[in-house]
Amino acid sequence: MCNRASPLQKPRARFSFDGPHPRTRIPVTRRLLAAALCAAFAACAETSAEDPAPTAAASAPGMRSTNATALKLATHATPKPMPAPFDVTEIAQFKEPWAMALTHDGYLFVTEKAGTLKRLQFGGAVGDVTGVPAVDYGGQGGLGDIALHPGFAENGWIYLSYAEKGEGDTRGAAIARARFVPEGDGGRLEDLKVIWRQSPKVTGRGHFGHRIRFDALGKLWIGSGEREHFDPAQDMSGNLGKVLRLNDDGTTPADNPFAGRGDVESTIWSLGHRNPLGFAFDPQGRLWVCEMGPRGGDELNLIERGTNYGYPIVSNGDHYDGRDIPDHDKDPAFDPPELWWTPVISPGDMVFYRGEAFPNWEGDAIIAALSGKALVRVEIDGATVREAARYDMGERIRALELAEDGTLYLLEDMKGDAGGRLLRLDPKVTPSMENG
Repeated sequence: MCNRASPLQKPRARFSFDGPHPRTRIPVTRRLLAAALCAAFAACAETSAEDPAPTAAASAPGMRSTNATALKLATHATPKPMPAPFDVTEIAQFKEPWAMALTHDGYLFVTEKAGTLKRLQFGGAVGDVTGVPAVDYGGQGGLGDIALHPGFAENGWIYLSYAEKGEGDTRGAAIARARFVPEGDGGRLEDLKVIWRQSPKVTGRGHFGHRIRFDALGKLWIGSGEREHFDPAQDMSGNLGKVLRLNDDGTTPADNPFAGRGDVESTIWSLGHRNPLGFAFDPQGRLWVCEMGPRGGDELNLIERGTNYGYPIVSNGDHYDGRDIPDHDKDPAFDPPELWWTPVISPGDMVFYRGEAFPNWEGDAIIAALSGKALVRVEIDGATVREAARYDMGERIRALELAEDGTLYLLEDMKGDAGGRLLRLDPKVTPSMENG
């Protein structure tokens, strides 16, 4: 039996669930050191890239504003940007790219937010893939993530997330599965079927989240944002502000923590999330999620079965209008982040590195920073979770893809005429430069 915070209201006691706990919790020493004062953060953009600009002045580096008279110090230091141990090569350019997926035979699929899917042959042409579902394009909405079924080489199944229109002025994310058929430089999608939808559909065009990943057992994991409506992250009758776990066909696994409690609740693995965009499984098979905080407080969380991460009741950031949100240490019923950032980095994607190109990165989390315009490398060593390095990329980084040989590909986010390139990172040839 394991206890976690009640999903239905701000708890003072923890709720229980039955069943095995598949993940080992990493103890985090910062929980015992919440009052410690540490070194200041290096300055970076305060505004979360997926959010409107704050309505009050940004706080000083190392601090965040809670109201006109109170300031709270950050609980950890952030390294200054350091020289990159890699050279950057431009491979191609795309318009508002959002995500990518590398195939077993060396092709790369790239989603473009307005609703187009591209197929790139390295060293060759970029082709169009037809049959993509219609998307509700605008704000943060449009065509989003792409994931290939673990058996893609045999079955051709592709999974796409996107924003779709609802009744009136409502909209929400959806995930469709389709079979890819190659044709020339591109191809087409057949047998398309929607297997999951955000519920309920709500107004606004922000915080769809809609990140999708497969684990080693072939389960489909989904990050669902709270759509800038705050309270749905704590409402178990809907799937907004949650991490979900499904079978590959969209059905619900019988061993989910809330299985048997209704069609929606049964799909939920964890709750209390804001805008989860970085999803990655570490070498031990544990899911880590990097999500955007409000005004400050971007989070890196180890995701545990049935756990409540507290948003919007607690957060290490505050509302954009300056209203205070209590920090995680004010209510221990909610699970605090393993690492957090103020000023924010605006995480867009995340991978755990493996490969020979950058041996000193082995096992580290690599995070794409949007407003931070950087790659952020995080070391996880037992109880220690720390930002080890930050590499300035000069543009907003939206997505990451890791090849089997350790080659790392980046997609720049596109704002106006800036960005939109597909980049490859190669180790610097300077003998004296250590990789990382």
